[in-house]
Amino acid sequence: MRILYSFLLYLLTPLFLLRLLWRGIKAPAYWQRWSERFGFSTPVFSEKPIWIHAVSVGEVRAAIPLIKSLRATYPSIPVLVTTTTPTGSAQVKQVLGEQTQHVYMPFDLPGVIKRFLANVRPRIVVIMETEIWPNLFHYCKQDSVPVVLANARMSKKSAAGYARLSGFVRNVLGDLAFVAAQHDVDATRLIKLGLSPERVQVTGSIKFDIHLPENLDAGVKELKRQLGENRPVWIAASTHSGEDEQILNAFNLVRQTIPDCLLIIVPRHPERFEQVTSLCKHYGFNVVRRSERKACDNTTEIFIGDTMGEMLLFYSVSDVAFIGGSLIEHGGQNPLEASAVGLPVLFGPYTFNFSEIIKLLTEAGAGSEIGSEQELAYGVVRYLKDNELRQKLGSKGKEVVEQNRGALEKLKKVINDYL
Repeated sequence: MRILYSFLLYLLTPLFLLRLLWRGIKAPAYWQRWSERFGFSTPVFSEKPIWIHAVSVGEVRAAIPLIKSLRATYPSIPVLVTTTTPTGSAQVKQVLGEQTQHVYMPFDLPGVIKRFLANVRPRIVVIMETEIWPNLFHYCKQDSVPVVLANARMSKKSAAGYARLSGFVRNVLGDLAFVAAQHDVDATRLIKLGLSPERVQVTGSIKFDIHLPENLDAGVKELKRQLGENRPVWIAASTHSGEDEQILNAFNLVRQTIPDCLLIIVPRHPERFEQVTSLCKHYGFNVVRRSERKACDNTTEIFIGDTMGEMLLFYSVSDVAFIGGSLIEHGGQNPLEASAVGLPVLFGPYTFNFSEIIKLLTEAGAGSEIGSEQELAYGVVRYLKDNELRQKLGSKGKEVVEQNRGALEKLKKVINDYL
């Protein structure tokens, strides 16, 4: 089956390249560094590196505390981070700087993977979340390089899809050295798919191990001055195409009750910054973009978060958060950063990517599901007008984050055992 998979992948490679060309129309970074995707232009290491793969921005954010901890524990061992997207690459460079090498994840083609492994010679590979790379896993095992699937999750939908290729998936999972699963249900689904029970441990989600930066308070004070000290603010974070219109319609409803309310919109993907800005202006709103670095005045209605690495800052100047990717069938985005700074969170019905986290927040009263733009507007108004309720539920969200910390230490122990 792996041979057939590889054959099909070779046939599809021209389509992958066309997709990079297409995505490069809006994000030109996709046109760059193609050699890395074929296993060339790899960095040279004097020591065998720890290789960590984090597909995009969300996974990179989750991996950053782990990477920093590994660098502190093993200062003589270099760290290589791969991502699939340019936004993930930008996040690595912005937060981790030149001390951590970055290249794009190579295509999972036999020749490409063998060339990459021969050049990089990793001592361990840590894959964030549940990225399945059959050839990578196979050739790492062949070269005695342990592969650890970290912070792994397996949704009901994904498990059903993998089950259709049960024999193939069982062999692929058999090439893994270890899996650190987020929740019991993830571990159970992986075991049903063929993972050996002794190779999996439930460690929790490292996304709960959020550490607020020391300079956050100073940044919050500065940005609040730019936004307007006393204005009520709600944030629509990590929005996807198909949601923005609903959010703007809800904002119009909110303004009927709270006319001085300010909306912060943070599109999930940088290539959508211009599109969302144009859409807001088309709706007749006065817009200021974060990248303009200028203050809002009383006529400013929407603030566009069009920068990278400032989501915690945007949450910290807001009063209520809507978490994007949940009004469409994307599966939602991570709500924990909003909860960590004490915001009550609202989300749509499609949250299967974070179902266990959403369940914890909902049961604690720190999060609420909305099913329409009218319900979104009602929820925002309710929290903005009731300061006591907002603070009470925001505190419950903080408690959920605090009570579920510790996954990072468990994951570090797993990796340390191999190192």
